[in-house]
Amino acid sequence: MLIRTDPASEQPLFAQVAGSIRSDVALGVLRAGDRLPAARDVASALGINLHTVLRAYQDLRDEGLVDMRRGRGAVVTDAATSLATLREDVRALVARAHSIGLSPSSLASLIKEMNP
Repeated sequence: MLIRTDPASEQPLFAQVAGSIRSDVALGVLRAGDRLPAARDVASALGINLHTVLRAYQDLRDEGLVDMRRGRGAVVTDAATSLATLREDVRALVARAHSIGLSPSSLASLIKEMNP
């Protein structure tokens, strides 16, 4: 697992860390039961504050993607399977939109309209 961040991005570092992990879950790189690296190790490797990584892990916990327990660390939950399935559903939706000539930006607009 490679956690990616972009210091030039306007997105906060904690959101980038969480997004990178979320992406690995969706791609199937991380599966239910897999342990995330210790927050201290991630912070050291990326050269960022420990609390930034902990905030990312807490956001993933709040989404139900990670279970955090003292002594066990952060572990990917069964929700990872749902996210991987959702990725396949999105892939099919994008293919269907493409087949009827709908642009990606139009599809994104339709999706945004459906989100209250």
